[in-house]
Amino acid sequence: MKIHNFSAGPAILPQEVFREAAEGVLNLNDSGLSVLEISHRSKAFTTIIQEAEDLVRELLDLPERYEVLFLTGGASSQFFMTAMNLLDPEDVAAFVDTGSWSTKAIKEARRFGQVEVLASSKADQYTHIPKGYDVPERARYLHITSNNTIFGTQYQEWPDTPVPIVCDMSSDIFSRPLPLQRFGLIYAGAQKNLGPAGVTLVILDPDLLGTVRDRLPTMLDYRTHIERDSMFNTPPVFPIYVSMLNLRWIKARGGLSAMQERARKRAELLYAEVDRNPLFYGPVNTEDRSLMNAVFVAGDPDQHQEAFLEVCADAGINGIKGHRSVGGFRASMYNAMELDSVQLLVDVMQDFAKKRG
Repeated sequence: MKIHNFSAGPAILPQEVFREAAEGVLNLNDSGLSVLEISHRSKAFTTIIQEAEDLVRELLDLPERYEVLFLTGGASSQFFMTAMNLLDPEDVAAFVDTGSWSTKAIKEARRFGQVEVLASSKADQYTHIPKGYDVPERARYLHITSNNTIFGTQYQEWPDTPVPIVCDMSSDIFSRPLPLQRFGLIYAGAQKNLGPAGVTLVILDPDLLGTVRDRLPTMLDYRTHIERDSMFNTPPVFPIYVSMLNLRWIKARGGLSAMQERARKRAELLYAEVDRNPLFYGPVNTEDRSLMNAVFVAGDPDQHQEAFLEVCADAGINGIKGHRSVGGFRASMYNAMELDSVQLLVDVMQDFAKKRG
């Protein structure tokens, strides 16, 4: 039986990428060596990381001035690394609070500078993206989280701001085209749409750097990694290799516009069923619904929560249980997911309603 992976992350990747990656583990490009054992200074790997960077630039249509880094530590390290590199103690960083990840980023930024939370949807259980706030020009940057995996919200329009946007884009990067001129820095853990866990992508305008007075630890200074082309120390070789293969896959299937259309079709199919089905409902404001992570709940959790999870498991649907902090259900639909997997989930929901409704 085919397993349909709706996990929020580490997440689904294309089968073609798995096969190529497996071959690279055994024998990279007929070299007789595994990608796991080649030197990161060798031509075999420098070719890989260069192609990965080139594909990032091509797919995002990245202006030349931006730097592309492959780091480690996940988005959680970027919560403090962004603030450490951009803020002096008297500087102000503006934040919009849209859930767990932005809350953690706010906590870390307060260690290095002043934080102003311009808007928050916490009082409404993070069921919408705040709007209608002003961004102060004195702020060094505006920090947002583009897609909220736990609560199922996503920015469909970018904020109007006089300062650069710093964005945690871990769960929806490479799912749609971006107006890069609005962003000063983007960071993303790979394990959603880019590749496997273990590498973190950072895209930044270097003009933002070099302003803080404190002497930064070498490994936590973005300039260290810019100067050494992401290889100051041994980089996460295998995750970068798989990410490169996945970026090839995205390009071959039409790039980010094609990924956006795939995402739209998947989301429309599932949300239509959530809205129609009498046993489920979606708590998120319609205009802010995520195309990556569809959150929905049972109208009668005591009667239907566990029963629905059981029928999903019987159908080969994996990873549908909602985050432990909110409960309910969450269908994560990243780039590699095909429409037939979503159709299966819809069919199961319809059959469940016929038998239980």
